[in-house]
Amino acid sequence: MKNYLTPDYMFATFDAVTPAFLQSIGVRALLIDIDNTLAPYEEPDPNERVLAWFAELEKNGIKAALVSNNHAPRVERFNKSLGLIAYPDSGKPGRKTLERAMKELGVTHTETAMLGDQILTDCFAGKHIGLCAIIVPPIKDKTNLFFRFKRLVERPAIRKYARKNGYQPWMAFWKIKK
Repeated sequence: MKNYLTPDYMFATFDAVTPAFLQSIGVRALLIDIDNTLAPYEEPDPNERVLAWFAELEKNGIKAALVSNNHAPRVERFNKSLGLIAYPDSGKPGRKTLERAMKELGVTHTETAMLGDQILTDCFAGKHIGLCAIIVPPIKDKTNLFFRFKRLVERPAIRKYARKNGYQPWMAFWKIKK
């Protein structure tokens, strides 16, 4: 189970995941979470930074799909200006929606990565079906008891990643120390 909870890569922000990096690891398609990965929950539409990043992915031949556990109204509104394949109520960490997205994008497991902010949903969802898992810190994390517990559970996986790949200052979000 621990292998499923340790990301393959971690970045400070979604747009630090560049097309050049993705191409260097053989990724042709990216399945992407929305909330706290691309935008905070209360931001209904993609901002200019998100739009520019998706334009760069497309320009470089990287296919993309939105895979969110949020409901259709949120996902559809966010996707309106992007025009991507999008899956609301995806049931992550379940595999069904991710498999469907890859089929629709015409890509295999080895050429697909999952990008998100949560170890227990996004990382686990990707890793347990053999995808590369890329994690970013949440943009604006919720502070209720449920989310605080989830972040506490994530710390060992982040520590493991930090030991293997080196500490980065933004890892302090998870209370990881040098």
